[in-house]
Amino acid sequence: MDTSPHILVVDDDREIRDLLARFLAKHALRVTTARDGAEMLRVLDERRIDLIVLDLMLPGEDGLSLTRRLRAAGRPVPIVMLTAMGEDTDRIVGLEMGADDYLPKPFNPRELLARIKAVLRRAQVAAAAAEERVSGSRLRFAGWTLDLTSRDLLSADGVVVALSAGEFDLLQAFVGHPRRVLSRDQLLDLARGRNAIPFDRSVDIQVSRLRRKLGDDARDPQMIKTVRGGGYLFTPAVEKA
Repeated sequence: MDTSPHILVVDDDREIRDLLARFLAKHALRVTTARDGAEMLRVLDERRIDLIVLDLMLPGEDGLSLTRRLRAAGRPVPIVMLTAMGEDTDRIVGLEMGADDYLPKPFNPRELLARIKAVLRRAQVAAAAAEERVSGSRLRFAGWTLDLTSRDLLSADGVVVALSAGEFDLLQAFVGHPRRVLSRDQLLDLARGRNAIPFDRSVDIQVSRLRRKLGDDARDPQMIKTVRGGGYLFTPAVEKA
């Protein structure tokens, strides 16, 4: 049985789909392609997918809407978004919707391959860390419970709050280092690995999303505090559940 990572490429441009399928297959990745959101959702229902390469501009439902839908349904499959738009705000919106990384068109396929491997590596490291800590696989803080095995965040009344892969990795880094100031570079090391771009705004964006999901007031956050010139401080005490 082939256990190599399975990548789903979603793009309405057949030439791009075919080019990426051939290129990624040459680098020991299994590849399935889809031309729109409807095909993408069918593939996800039928097969195990390890990562989605998702074009922002698609006919019908666009990449942002599809990402939002997957995250709302609690599906944490990593997403690398492709966008032809040049404005940083367009890319930031993609990250806010739950994408794990982005790459502007036109792009070098080798750079996309590097991004894919980095995102897959982060997911593997997080899964391995959860397995190593199986004796303490549930951590409790401020009424919340983080399950490192199932990668679930549970509220005080047991409701599961959906987290993207990036959000989970970042929260795991925080609960693993409570009451300690962590710089953005340290958070990238702990949550994403040094293969991630160290100067993008993904940490700030994911912190903002985590605050919102944890009910931490963005105007005066008490759980994840910003330390000027330092990074972030996770203030709750953490204990094994």
